Formats: sequence, C-alpha cells, structure tokens
Amino acid sequence: MEANQWYFLSAFLIYLLAMIAISWWVSRWQKSTSDYLLAGRKVPLLLTLGTTVATMVGTGSSMGAVGFAYQNAWAGALYGIGGATGILLLAWLFAPVRRHNFATMSEELSSYVNDHPLVNKLLSVLIYGACIGWLGAHLIGGGMYLSWLTGIDGTLAKLIIGCGLALYVTIGGYSAVVWTDAIQAVILFIGFILLAYFAVNYVGGLEALNNSAVVVESGFLSIQQLGVLPAISLALVVMVGVLATPSFRQRIYSASSVKSIRQSFIISGGLYLLFSLIPAVIGISAYVINPELDNAAYAFPYLALNILPLAIGPVIILAGISATLSSASSDAVAGVSVLVSDIYKWCFNCEIKAHRQLLISRCAMVLTVLVALFLALLSDDIIGYITKMIAMVMSGLCVMGLLGRFWSGYTWQGALATLLSSFLSALLVTQNEQILTWLGNPVIPALMSAVVFGVLFSWIFAEKGTVERAMEQGS
Repeated sequence: MEANQWYFLSAFLIYLLAMIAISWWVSRWQKSTSDYLLAGRKVPLLLTLGTTVATMVGTGSSMGAVGFAYQNAWAGALYGIGGATGILLLAWLFAPVRRHNFATMSEELSSYVNDHPLVNKLLSVLIYGACIGWLGAHLIGGGMYLSWLTGIDGTLAKLIIGCGLALYVTIGGYSAVVWTDAIQAVILFIGFILLAYFAVNYVGGLEALNNSAVVVESGFLSIQQLGVLPAISLALVVMVGVLATPSFRQRIYSASSVKSIRQSFIISGGLYLLFSLIPAVIGISAYVINPELDNAAYAFPYLALNILPLAIGPVIILAGISATLSSASSDAVAGVSVLVSDIYKWCFNCEIKAHRQLLISRCAMVLTVLVALFLALLSDDIIGYITKMIAMVMSGLCVMGLLGRFWSGYTWQGALATLLSSFLSALLVTQNEQILTWLGNPVIPALMSAVVFGVLFSWIFAEKGTVERAMEQGS
C-alpha cells in the first residue's frame, strides 16, 4: 500500500473511532426500545434536519449520481430533482402521521386497512427486506469507495465498513444516528463543495465544462442521450424511494412534533435541490479529465485521489464515507424497529419485557447489519441494485401509503393487490430488455399497476361486502 493510501485509511479509521465515541456518549441515557430506536420521540428540528440531509446526500449521490453524471452528463442532477420532490411531498402528505405515535412503517400502513393481520405480517417482512436492501446498497458503495482509495481488497473494504457501522450503531441506536448524521451532513457539504470547486478549476472553469463533448452531445439534462421516458423514470424512481423508504418514516415517528418534522423536510428538500448540480459537476469533470474509467461509480474517489492537495484529501474522503455511513445507519435502525416491534411480536406472540428491550434491540441490530453485509458481498452493481429494489418493493409501498392515507375505500384485499401487482409488473419488465431500455427502469409500470389493481380489488371486495351485508339484513 502506498503512503497516500495509508494516509487515507488512517483518516477513515480515526473518523470511525470518533463516531464510536459519540455513539457511546449518547447511549448513556437509553433505557428502553423507544429510546434506542426512536430517541425517545424528542428529536428537535436541527437534528432532524441534519440526519435527513445526511441520508439524502448518501450513497446515491456520492456513488450513484456522480457515476451517472460521468456517463450521462447533467442527467446526474435528476437524482437531486427526484429526491427533493420526494422529501417535499413527504413533508406535505405524511408529516401529520407523527400525531399517531407509530413506531414502524408497517404499523402505519397496516393501520390504513384496519390492521389486518395478514397485511401487517406481509408488510413487516417486505419493509424489513427493504431496509436490508438499502443497507446492503450503502455497504456496497462504501466498500467500493474505501477499496478504491486505499487499495485494499473490495471484500475486506466492505467488511471494514460493515463492522464499523455495526459497532457504532449498535452501541448508540437512533440517538447516535441523529448526532453522527448531523456531523456527517456538515462534512458532506464541505467535502462535496471542495471537490466540485477543485474539479471545475482543474478542467478550466464552468464554461469549459459546459462546452465539453459529453455535455454538448447530451443536451438539457441529457434527455437527448437518455430519452424522455428514461429521464422521467430516473427522477421518479428516486422520488418513490424517498416516499417509501422506511428510514424517512423513522424520522417522522421520532420527531418532537409535526411542525418540526415538516420544517426540517422542507428545508432539506430545498437544500438538496440546490445540491443536485454538485454531483453532476463532479461526474462531468471526472469524465473530462479521464473518459476511460473502468467503473463510473469510481468517478468520485478518482477525483479525490488525483486532483486534490494532500492536505484536503482526508476531508473529501470523509465526505464520501460519511455519505454511505449516514444512509446506512438510518436504514439499519429502521429495519431493527420493524424486527423488534412487529416481527418479534407476531413470531413470539408477546411484547419484549422491559428489562430485555435494549439487549434484544442491540442483538437485532448486529443481526441486521450482518445479513445486509452478507448480501453486499455478493454484488457490486449499486445502480442496478437500487433501481430494481425500488421498482419491485418500494413502488407498492409508496402507492399503498398514498391510497391508504387519502382514500377511505381502500381495503386489505386492495393492499395485497397493490403490493403483488407492482412486484410482478416490475419483474416482468426487467425480463424484457427492449421494454426496459425504452423505459429506463420498471418504476412507471410498477406504480401504474399498483394503483389500478389496488383500486380495482378494493372496489370489488367493498361491493361484495356491501351485497353480503344487505343479504344478511334481508334474511
């Protein structure tokens, strides 16, 4: 390993130790599952803002949006546009659910269909799986990033990221997450802005960047290159990801009030919309400097290694690592919430005893991170991993949340149809390369089928129930 690589690895390990120390500090006040997984439902506006921003500017921006911009120029900004739209809609549509004191997203969604036990169990499994999927994606991104920077084996890099994450999140729970995310949000913005600044200077300024071949040939938001439907699909899949990702719901349930969560989401959306151009600038700059990278996902660390002064390098490194860890930690906590609050309850048909809550929650955290780490070791395709998971799993959850919250006629049969139809339609599209290329990803047919079948089955079974009640009354 070269001297610079040792330097970068040392900076990361020091950073990780600092996160562990913060986690231990906040863990001293935890006494129950609510403290561990929801920070006592007292997270103030600034900490909610910090953790939300840090998660949004996560693996999708540092590895996904930058890598996509490397290949498709200003299309990298579509991540920010979709994400900002999603968080603003979440603030408007779902912030009020804080009043109901839900503990998990599965509890919230099943309440829309009168807590039907089959739906509740299915949602618990799906949402826990979604959290594992998101967590695995962040571990993949973090491992790729650390491996590129330090030269260590990719498997070892994922193990270091996964074990470090497991350690500091297991110790401190959600309280540690909100505090470390707030710190990481500051590092993220400083790191991304510094890298964009040095990258633009290196290629000769914004004019030179905008006049580069990759930008000129792609057109506005690269629609000429991508196509209209794939561009819309990309922004839409990111928006759906925000609306249906359990970790964002976790922020709603843990906030101190509806007002604070709504304000933090609105500010986060505005910041993320402004931020959306920065990953695109970094990705385009990387392409202009070196159009022959083996993997576009390495565009961010490539610039960090090759154009920055050594004194600034660690800040950029920490920005990239912060992006993955901040997102991963939130998804880990959301997954554990479902595991101990929902799945444990219906598996053992009892609540966790008070004196065992913290122990079981921490054991569940270790198990959750280990499962996600195992899956992450099997894959390196972070973009495909995220978009397929969103289309197959998250689209149905998104539609179920919207229909359940705003339509009183939604039934448990409609909920099952929503979830199943979105999964099957997305699966069918992924098997047809021609349709997949035309659409960009399966999110549009997944959303459409979820709405159509959810409404249709709700209407059929509502009508059937009405007829049966009328027959009973007549007899």
